[in-house]
Amino acid sequence: MALDPVRDDDADRAQAAARRAMRVAGIDVRPAESLADLRRVREILDDVFRPSPGESEASLDLLVALAHTGQYLVLASDLSDGDHPTLGTSLGFFCAPTRSALHSHATAVLEAGRGRQIGWALKLHQRTWALTRGLDSITWTFDPLIRRNAWFNLAKLGARPTAFAIDFYGAIADAVNAGDETDRLILSWQLRSEPVVRACDGAPLVSPVADLLADGLPRLLETGPRGVPVRADLPPGARSGLVQLPPDIESMRMADPALALRWRRELRAVLIEAADHKLEVIGIGHEGWCVLGTAALERIAR
Repeated sequence: MALDPVRDDDADRAQAAARRAMRVAGIDVRPAESLADLRRVREILDDVFRPSPGESEASLDLLVALAHTGQYLVLASDLSDGDHPTLGTSLGFFCAPTRSALHSHATAVLEAGRGRQIGWALKLHQRTWALTRGLDSITWTFDPLIRRNAWFNLAKLGARPTAFAIDFYGAIADAVNAGDETDRLILSWQLRSEPVVRACDGAPLVSPVADLLADGLPRLLETGPRGVPVRADLPPGARSGLVQLPPDIESMRMADPALALRWRRELRAVLIEAADHKLEVIGIGHEGWCVLGTAALERIAR
């Protein structure tokens, strides 16, 4: 069963932010409960991720179980269309053993809903849902090579990477991941923290990359001629560095799979070396530059 909703000032402020986001996106977000709802969840996931023929991103019986046990499972309906078609979905589940956090497994928006900030509205709805159930954090994973997702997660939402996982899911036979390795950053979204509150109120957390470049912060990975990744070792004693993500790795995978795989391996090498020196991704700026540093250096990403 779901945890009983509770009221607090953080949840009220989060709800106001979520309502603003839904108005801007022109959507309503509601629980997916009926079998028809759950079939629609599966259809949206399959349309976005395009699994192999005969496969599905989520079986109907699994979705029924998630809905029955009070997990986060919603549909976003288009209020600008009189028929209110569903344009997106999001699902997550409570984390073991204490159910004090939510793990967000998937958020998907159909092509017809792109460019309307529906994903933003869904995440803010998810945050409100978690806070009203007494949760303080949401975790999820993302592919660190996808620049737009890095910006969305780190700057727009204010989430913080807590770990880097090599080939986390193993091989996935869908149109998004097929032929690639599933390296992921694992994120923690501290729902009540001041930076997250500011981000959700519309003030993204943008690292001052131009200043850091001018100060000579080491460039550990950047885009070279013809889009080739150029990697440098972490200088001895360095406690920070910069990593530039490729502009569009998803198109690169289609046009030049070998180059995309090279980016995968080079970014992996940088993040492994950084972890060995107790460095992590602490922020992102413009032009796809991510900042690596320690907790003591977190101020440069705020």
